[in-house]
Amino acid sequence: MEDFNPCRYAVINEKNPREIVMLRGFGCSWRRCRFCDYHLDFSQDGKANSALNQKQLEKVTGIHGKLEVINSGSFVDLDEDTLALITKTCVSRGIGQIHFECHWRHRKETAPFRRRFAAHGIELKIKTGVETFDSLFRESYLSKGIDTDSPEEIAQFFDEVCLLQGLPGQTAESMEQDIRTGLAFFERVCINIMQKNRRPIQPDPGVIGIFARELYPKYINNDRVDILMENTAFGVGGAAEHAE
Repeated sequence: MEDFNPCRYAVINEKNPREIVMLRGFGCSWRRCRFCDYHLDFSQDGKANSALNQKQLEKVTGIHGKLEVINSGSFVDLDEDTLALITKTCVSRGIGQIHFECHWRHRKETAPFRRRFAAHGIELKIKTGVETFDSLFRESYLSKGIDTDSPEEIAQFFDEVCLLQGLPGQTAESMEQDIRTGLAFFERVCINIMQKNRRPIQPDPGVIGIFARELYPKYINNDRVDILMENTAFGVGGAAEHAE
């Protein structure tokens, strides 16, 4: 096994101030995206996951009253003990809003999940990685697994959206169109700049340069837009690894 000791807890003090924890679950059930190796951070050992996750959740203080929980998949890929501990942590630390991630294929599970946390007085915000609203590019090239071309339909289930930029074939116009669409239909947009990893699709330095020159200055001060030029920009993460 590789030496893998990512940072799993951080505090974000700028836009949308919150604490963030990167937990470990059973792993993304889709795992077909041609650009992502994040799903390698998983284990099928629920007890080991729960123990690791508990250590991270113990660091949460409630300083901003908001918590973001990420993992290499969707919230449904977390074990039940971890989910119960997240709820307990929010209640004990006075956290009134929590953010989770979810793949499109689990969209029908978002409403019951919202009700589960609402019963404890906790508002749930759910983010999904759409990567681009160009459905042909998204599905034929990225293999994202979203079977709709309608931003309105996606927004019925999700509050926030992640975009992936810096890819071969993208232009200033196509990237800006995605950002504008995201802002029109979702509360927040998180722009992830493509990073080199072990998957087939690699970043295009030329496209990243275009983004840095033309779009970064335009959106960096927008309170509804997060821009991650590096995938560890929120203070969590590292190279992917999995434990069997």
